[in-house]
Amino acid sequence: MSNSGTQASGDNQLRKNSLGVSAVTFLVVSAAAPLTAVAGGVPLAMLLGNGVGIPLTFLLVTVILILFAVGYVAMARHIRNAGAFYAYTAQGLGGMMGGAAAMIAILAYNAMQIGVFGLFGAATSGLFAGWGLEMPWWVWTYIGIAIVAVFGYRRVDLSAKVLTILVILEYLVVLVIDAAIVTTGGDSGLSMAPFTPTAFMSGVPAIGILFCFAAFIGFEATTIYSEEAREPHKTVPRATYISVLIIGLFYMLTSWLMVNGAGVDKLVPELQGLQDPTTFLFILADRYVGHGIGTIMGILLVTSLFAGVLAFHNGVARYIYVAGREGLLPRSVGVTHPKYQSPHVGSVIQTVIAILVVALFAVTGQDPVLALFSWLTNVGTLAIILLMAFTAFAILMFFSRNPGLEKNAIVTKVLPVITGVILLALVYKIAVDFGAIAGANGVLAIVLPGLVVIAGVIGLALAARLKAADPAAFARLGAGQDN
Repeated sequence: MSNSGTQASGDNQLRKNSLGVSAVTFLVVSAAAPLTAVAGGVPLAMLLGNGVGIPLTFLLVTVILILFAVGYVAMARHIRNAGAFYAYTAQGLGGMMGGAAAMIAILAYNAMQIGVFGLFGAATSGLFAGWGLEMPWWVWTYIGIAIVAVFGYRRVDLSAKVLTILVILEYLVVLVIDAAIVTTGGDSGLSMAPFTPTAFMSGVPAIGILFCFAAFIGFEATTIYSEEAREPHKTVPRATYISVLIIGLFYMLTSWLMVNGAGVDKLVPELQGLQDPTTFLFILADRYVGHGIGTIMGILLVTSLFAGVLAFHNGVARYIYVAGREGLLPRSVGVTHPKYQSPHVGSVIQTVIAILVVALFAVTGQDPVLALFSWLTNVGTLAIILLMAFTAFAILMFFSRNPGLEKNAIVTKVLPVITGVILLALVYKIAVDFGAIAGANGVLAIVLPGLVVIAGVIGLALAARLKAADPAAFARLGAGQDN
């Protein structure tokens, strides 16, 4: 059952056997943008969330995502489809829910990519302004869009090679800061207080949890590359577990050292005294390493953001391609390039969407960080966590109908239910508090999360149309490809 159904013709396939474990891992880890997360996300999580309890929060979120990954990779062993969340939802919860998941996924990764482009434009503008070259943020964003478009149109292994270099540099610069804090003992010795229940319950733990989950967004994309991976039955599970562990342990270690670098009792007051909390890591770098590292971090922050937008672009292009290949979108969308075997039409569509949305924000004079970045990335986070919840329950239903595929009930029943309930609770919390979390006031606090509902309704309508026009194609939604 798992691999039956619609098969792409030989001249309409993604480039097979082009990605190994390391390539898939770096494609995924780059989407999490580790330097961006620890420089931008972690200080805000500490300030608005549970302060010194963020290291323990990262540990708990890592455990939850590992538990989710157990069922996720079990599903990956039986369904090989670049549609990932969409494919699993369709195979577990049915074609109608699959259609909803497909459109929510396309919205999610577009929102993440375009939102991060806002921060990319602002960071690049600030970097070059310091060197005497001043241009508006949107000019740099469009330059970035053009470069990403070239990579997205061509072979995926080219993107993987570029991202590997950028991500390694990101990790190295942060690990230098970590090492400096360790060797000096921080502000007043290395304390384990951040890993206590008291620290976790300080401030607003719910907001801390949401920020920590958002920092992982992108890890789930391992399955998006399943059609292009070498030995996908081995590559995808290994890359998934490695990605979660690398991201989680890195965030936990670095946030713990950031707390100790400032001092457990001094952390929150210091953050409250900063005009821009996202400068906190740069301040620690100057304090413990020296002023020279700040320039390097500024450059690597820009490359970190570029790595993130390129990874999200690749994800969107593949979701669009699969939705076209399987009949939810026009078949002309579901084709690959005759030479590069890339989802080039999906890549072009994503590029056009990015151009138009950025133009809307630029023309209306919106702030690239407080509006474009904050609003859209929170929409993307909400949508992706919802997709993860769909997938958790899809895993339960898929293996309930196919009990012979996996024997372990903990993997196929217990863990999917536990993680599904946790993820639905997070979806509810984000939706209810969206305005406060994203900085969206008034009607925007309703309209922006409402985009997820609209995308889902459109997906249901597209699935219903396909069911009426081609019942056989509808029945095969998400079935995947032969290995």
